[in-house]
Amino acid sequence: MIVRTLTGFARGLVLFGLAATQVVILAVALVAFTLTFGLGLVFLFPMSVRMVRGRTRQARRIAGMWAGVTIDAPYRPTPPPPVPQRDGWYREGRQLYRTSMIPNFNRTLDWMIKDPATWRDYAWLIAEPVVGGLIAASPLLMVGYGVLLARVARPVEVLAGLVLAACGVLIAPRVPRVHGLWTKLLLAPTQRARLLNEVRHLTQARTEAVDAQAAELRRIERDLHDGAQARLVAIGMTLGAAEELVESDPRAAKALIAKVREASAASLVELRQLVRGIHPPVLAERGLGDAVRALALDSPLEVTVSVDLPARAEAPVESAAYFVVSELLTNAGRHADARSVTVDISNRGAALRLTVTDDGHGGADPSKGSGLQGIERRLAAFDGVLALNSPEGGPTTAVVEIPRAFPGIVGGGVVPRRKVRLMAVCWGLFWLPLFPQGLVALVMKIFGVDERSWFLALYLPEVLQLPVIFAMIALGGGMAAYGMRVSRQLKAAGEACA
Repeated sequence: MIVRTLTGFARGLVLFGLAATQVVILAVALVAFTLTFGLGLVFLFPMSVRMVRGRTRQARRIAGMWAGVTIDAPYRPTPPPPVPQRDGWYREGRQLYRTSMIPNFNRTLDWMIKDPATWRDYAWLIAEPVVGGLIAASPLLMVGYGVLLARVARPVEVLAGLVLAACGVLIAPRVPRVHGLWTKLLLAPTQRARLLNEVRHLTQARTEAVDAQAAELRRIERDLHDGAQARLVAIGMTLGAAEELVESDPRAAKALIAKVREASAASLVELRQLVRGIHPPVLAERGLGDAVRALALDSPLEVTVSVDLPARAEAPVESAAYFVVSELLTNAGRHADARSVTVDISNRGAALRLTVTDDGHGGADPSKGSGLQGIERRLAAFDGVLALNSPEGGPTTAVVEIPRAFPGIVGGGVVPRRKVRLMAVCWGLFWLPLFPQGLVALVMKIFGVDERSWFLALYLPEVLQLPVIFAMIALGGGMAAYGMRVSRQLKAAGEACA
């Protein structure tokens, strides 16, 4: 507890220092903004925006490290670089340019100005020295003011000072969390930005799925052409030769017919393998667990399969998971020289999780292998992710998670954004009605202290003072209770999504 409190004070002091020094960045940004839109010095605006985004990137990183508040970057994708025409000139609107410098600058400037996240960054930059600085410095202010009150050496002031100092000590560990939530209020992506990013992600996933499907069709066509089709043509030619030899050389004809029988059996095996590569029958009939067990039996490696699923996933998800495991087993045997592999299939809420571990030499890298890139493309269609840990010397562990694989299972929940905002306000201001305007004013009222100071209730008529004091205590306590309740909901939702 002491370590948490001291850490809270230290982090609050650092956050306050950052908020105070941010005034310099704000001044430079405002000067650049004025020169850009006042005097037309547009080349200053991108530089100032990058400076501001560097500060907001630092704030998001601090919120994630100190408060556990994950804040995604809300910016729109960077515009693509201009492409020259056949004659080597670059067209921007009705203008032609010899180099790409001006068209690229115009695109960048237009991207920054039209991105709402740019102006939210500026809003946070302006408000942070006041709001963020007050949140960060509130424990120190409460302890400092409490010490000043206690030095008066009168019983009431000493009691009020001790209460304030104790409150400052109690809220110090929570300051980074409250500051992180305040940062998330302005620097997190808006609902519109999330939807736009989701549309872009879905468009990219659809393109990759179409490309993967086209590649799969080409593979099937190639396998049919080079394998089964060639064997069937050879069977037809052999049967024709046997037909000509039936009367003149029956023994040779029988030998050719025997070869035809062997070739037809081999063709049947190839066709079965091809069908298994398209969609294994055992996967459709028995589900993912038994399909992976059958895959393990056919593998030359020593494969241990563990399955713990509450129900069958949707058919497309099962198919994607099956081929992911198949590709990982192939990589383990072909590239990692592994002898044994462990496959664990389970769920985390509504998500399907696959963990494949082999004892190979490691060194797997998605950027160097088309197989792992194919896995990522296949998973992208389902918003799935691949996490790979493959140090040199092994072992290699691949963790695949596909969200929303079990629609009937609800994992956790999503706390509405308005609740998070209200919780941040409650955590930041609950102490004001609860302690100075509530408990401390109550103590001063009971002991009949004439000093009114800034205690609002003591300026009211006598009949209203106690009701207002109790109302302040109830308000502060209710704000603290609401903040704790929503914090628990956020924690539960985070654990469910982890």
